[in-house]
Amino acid sequence: MATTDQTRMAVLGGLSIAPMTGYALREQIRDALGHFWAESFGQIYPALTALERDGLIERQAALRAGSSTFALTPLGTERLRELLAEDPQSVKPRNGVLLRLFFGRQLGQEACRKLVADTRATAEAELAEMRRIHEELQADTGPDAPYILLTVLAGEHAARASLDWADEALRVLDGLASAAPPAAASAATPAGEHS
Repeated sequence: MATTDQTRMAVLGGLSIAPMTGYALREQIRDALGHFWAESFGQIYPALTALERDGLIERQAALRAGSSTFALTPLGTERLRELLAEDPQSVKPRNGVLLRLFFGRQLGQEACRKLVADTRATAEAELAEMRRIHEELQADTGPDAPYILLTVLAGEHAARASLDWADEALRVLDGLASAAPPAAASAATPAGEHS
């Protein structure tokens, strides 16, 4: 599945919940899907234009000047179902923290420790947010709620896994700090000599 198809799937999926403006759609994707999916304005607005051109969505009467509301057409619902039935596209993650830690010897132990501690704090905040959404969904009787809950559960598990990883990584870094030989002693040993 091409990246543009994934963007189209996210846009059509958002509009399957309710008709909305492009701005509201972007907010919906950020707030509801943000723990596992992201789309920028630069992706959403061209997708809306193409989907409207293809007859998959239609504009509804604007509530105020300059803000068109978009809604799925029956053809759009059919296309969304086709896209959802395709195999998910696997994308290699880009994790700036792990990239820096991989080269951590160059960065230094203290900077690595700060990166891991910051990542742990972020994971704690994400877990709290997922738990808050989980509680809200318990009271939601809408037809999408059980499916949305599945993604929230994944977010909770991912946040807990990040916390476990951060705790273990901090222990590893603490072990490096206590096991590191004094810099002067290692520099004094001539190359090729062993004790």
